[in-house]
Amino acid sequence: MKKIGLVFILVALMVNAGWAQKDPKSLAILDAMSAKYQNIEAFKAKLVYKLENSAEKLNETFKGEITVMGEKYRLKIGEQEIINNGTTIWTYLREVNEVNIDNYYPEDDPMAPSKIYTIYREGYKYSFVEEKKQKGRIVQIIDLVPDNKDEPFFKIRLTIDKADYTLVNYKVFDKNGNRYLWSVSDFDSNLKLTASHFEFDPSQYKNVEIIDLR
Repeated sequence: MKKIGLVFILVALMVNAGWAQKDPKSLAILDAMSAKYQNIEAFKAKLVYKLENSAEKLNETFKGEITVMGEKYRLKIGEQEIINNGTTIWTYLREVNEVNIDNYYPEDDPMAPSKIYTIYREGYKYSFVEEKKQKGRIVQIIDLVPDNKDEPFFKIRLTIDKADYTLVNYKVFDKNGNRYLWSVSDFDSNLKLTASHFEFDPSQYKNVEIIDLR
């Protein structure tokens, strides 16, 4: 399995000629979603990550979970575990029992969990696509488009629960035909965590090989 960084999750889009620069309806929904998550101290959720490319006949699915507290996060997906305490990032590769340690630079991670709820505020246009029923709930779908046409991605589609503004899923479209879909379920915000939860503890990984890249 190829390394899945969090940078994959977000970035840019092409503008359709008829789109509004700043659609008020979309803005109201995005602001409500953003306020919901920024008012939560910590949360945990299950994830399903899908990578599709019809031209390449590519269809991969990985399941995992993520825990977030402020700028810190812990992501388990496939055979990887990514732990970020805001200054250091550990990437544990289960198949080879190896962990890579590196400095964390927030500016290089525009799609970190703490940013996905606010990224629309600068450098993006947004447009309301539709409202529909999906798996028993009403969702509202919004497309984001970047101002920077040089980005490798051309569209991000957010699906938001109309009732409580939970982010149901988001899909990233890149210019090479790849489609990255992240679906969220079992959202739990009733957590009490400490900073140590976002530190890699070698004692919990028997005989792990540590590679420090700092």
